[in-house]
Amino acid sequence: MTDSLAIALAQINPTVGDIPGNGRRILEARAEAAGQGSDLVVTTELGLVGYPPEDLVLKPMFLERARAELESLAAVTADGGPALLVGLPWLEEGAGTPLREHVFNAFALLDEGAVKTLRFKHELPNYGVFDEARVFKAGPLPGPVNFRGVRLGLPICEDIWLPDVCECLAESGAEILVVPNGSPFETTKGDQRLQHAVARVTETGLPMIYVHQVGGQDELVFDGASFVLAGDCSLRVQLPQFEETLVTTRWRRGGDGRWDCEALPSAPPDEGPELIYRALQLGLRDYVGKNGFPGVIIGLSGGIDSALSAAIATDALGADKVRCVMMPSPYTSDDSLEDAAECARLLGIRLDEVGIEPAMMAFETMLRPLFDGRPADVAEENLQARSRGLTLMAISNKFGDMVLSTGNKSEMSVGYATLYGDMCGGYNVLKDLYKTEVYRLSRWRNQAAPKGGLGPAGRVIPERIITKAPTAELRPNQTDQDSLPPYEALDDILACLIEEEMGVEQIAERGHDKAVVLRVWRLLENAEYKRRQAPPGVKITARAFGRDRRYPITNAFKGPA
Repeated sequence: MTDSLAIALAQINPTVGDIPGNGRRILEARAEAAGQGSDLVVTTELGLVGYPPEDLVLKPMFLERARAELESLAAVTADGGPALLVGLPWLEEGAGTPLREHVFNAFALLDEGAVKTLRFKHELPNYGVFDEARVFKAGPLPGPVNFRGVRLGLPICEDIWLPDVCECLAESGAEILVVPNGSPFETTKGDQRLQHAVARVTETGLPMIYVHQVGGQDELVFDGASFVLAGDCSLRVQLPQFEETLVTTRWRRGGDGRWDCEALPSAPPDEGPELIYRALQLGLRDYVGKNGFPGVIIGLSGGIDSALSAAIATDALGADKVRCVMMPSPYTSDDSLEDAAECARLLGIRLDEVGIEPAMMAFETMLRPLFDGRPADVAEENLQARSRGLTLMAISNKFGDMVLSTGNKSEMSVGYATLYGDMCGGYNVLKDLYKTEVYRLSRWRNQAAPKGGLGPAGRVIPERIITKAPTAELRPNQTDQDSLPPYEALDDILACLIEEEMGVEQIAERGHDKAVVLRVWRLLENAEYKRRQAPPGVKITARAFGRDRRYPITNAFKGPA
């Protein structure tokens, strides 16, 4: 029995499906931990295959390769260096069909050249973005594993959000709780994680190691911020957010048999606009990088959404990987032309100009036999948006950069966007950001530079872009407020409808006109068909459009008359 342990927290950024690459990253972390004198390296939930792997775990070849890579990692531990705790999907012996009834979300202990033992996730989340009950079998309530004379409890992520697993581990003799995690970022998620961890430590009296991955995976961002809690719930270690990090913690068994961790300098968590901005920055960086795009193309209109998108892209990727295109029409103001040029200059990014008037005239000529005698309306406005979308997609096809669309959550909520026009793109970094948040982040970015950002410090968005009335400039003197309530009111109503699922009367009691609330609700429901065709984008709220909020397109329920 040992009275001291050195345990490394490997806060890594795996890529879903890159089993050999993830294995190499785990070995790199092990080598770094060995240099720090670690006995054990703890990696993240399903870190060997990336999280979440979704239906990849239903492919036998995928499971076979994961197991083969695990055995290769296990063989390396025969050198007498640190042991490894590694997450992967595990197919039970003699499995039949369907496969989903025989695959576990597992955590494996590798030591002395062998796979010593495994533990399986018991609580499978099946809400929001999670579908684990669809592809995994729930494991039994686990007992601790013996590592060099120390009994480690290995609850996996959701296993600490409810009391049963940790209670079972404590009753069966666990001395330290070691928790691998893949918990998607939301603006309030950090507090929720800590509250659940404190509850489990309070109930069991056991210290907890919480190891969380970082990185972007499609819509999801994982923010790291791994931590260690002592048995009295005091914070001993706090790793930084949004950064790959490895830290070795030092543990000792006291005279009462209880384990405690030496406190280390902690990284303070990000707050407010910086927290959101860094999540957006990491989500875009990994989507572009992990999918192999050389850079992004943005339609820079002189408006605030495209300006903020360009700033985030520059911070995430570097100015050399951001290409912007101004696509003026006869309705584009001189202010917009000047503001787009100034924004590009401040960010140090390329700006091309491609006028869309020739395309507008071509479509007008093509459609005149059908449209003749009818007044211009939304059909002509949408042709402008689609001419711009077509232009951006053509440039993307020619040069290989991904089109970054720039719509925000307020617009997408009420359908204030054009299919195959401004909705064109491979990704949308503002997708889960309300318009009022777009303004808040833009003001913040002009006053601060984000950690890890590759863009310039100081002001990057011209002040006039922030202060002028937002407009799509699809007809003379147009503003967004011609069609929508003021964004302060609209965003509050939308947050009540989407995040809170509040009723019309409740929302009206907050000071909103009931007729306006009803109108916004109906716009929200009627725009579902557009959202189904929108590109993916970074999730930052608890109810992002997509898997968090699943509404039918064909929907006759329109609420109160």
